[in-house]
Amino acid sequence: MTTRIDRLWPDPLDGLGDDDLLATYAPPLGASAYRAGADGGRSGGEDAGGADPRVSDSADDSAGDGAWLRLNFVSSLDGAATREGLSGGLGRGGDKRVFDLQRRWADVVLVGAGTARAEGYGAMALDDEAVAWRRAQGLAPHPVFALVTGRLDLDPASPIFAEAPVRPLVYTVASAPAEARSALSAVAEVVDAGETSVDPAHVRADLAARGLLRIHAEGGPSLFGAFLTAGVVDELCLTIAPTVEGGSAGRIAHADAAAPTDMRPASVLLSGDGELLLRHVRA
Repeated sequence: MTTRIDRLWPDPLDGLGDDDLLATYAPPLGASAYRAGADGGRSGGEDAGGADPRVSDSADDSAGDGAWLRLNFVSSLDGAATREGLSGGLGRGGDKRVFDLQRRWADVVLVGAGTARAEGYGAMALDDEAVAWRRAQGLAPHPVFALVTGRLDLDPASPIFAEAPVRPLVYTVASAPAEARSALSAVAEVVDAGETSVDPAHVRADLAARGLLRIHAEGGPSLFGAFLTAGVVDELCLTIAPTVEGGSAGRIAHADAAAPTDMRPASVLLSGDGELLLRHVRA
């Protein structure tokens, strides 16, 4: 039995226009396999926070939430998620181009606080060309930046907040330090999504309730592992860099518990510098 792949480019993607790539990576809203509260969803848990009436009281547990949650990663051929501690060292021209284009579709870019610090994230502000494209599609000029942190260990004076074109969201836990909560509340909307650990299902539901349906997550491995375990991931976009790294670098997903999740291939692209760009969606 063979699986149909929607887009296969045996030639380098360097010759493809942005419109072709944007069409390839358009989030298929309404096609999500995720069902809130479904037995196979692995959503919720004993660490989940109190019910949010916007996302739970009126929700039909058997229905989808209308959202699409994508994870984007790069890995070496031998599975290393970083080089010298950073994922940016693995990506080449094709990966960086597709990375930027994927953000154009996003209503919200979701990142773990540790990744934001390590990778040197600034404000989630797109360039003029991307803003013009988004306006033409009826989207807001810039995506919302959403960060996940249990300890609220973020600097409220950093460019992430000080230069943000849209007020960021910070998902945390009810037990987070009060002083840090107060400082971040001045520059972002701080949302409790659990008592002692952030519940990915709560994060997804809250974003959907805000109308932020195109959820583009950029890591890191702990965030991916938690979201995979919770069963809330719709898609993985993975660039395979043409390099073997060795060393002690971790995988793209990390969690204490395994969460086998069937995926099916949706597109395969080859860059001129040897990168293989894979897109898989939840089966």
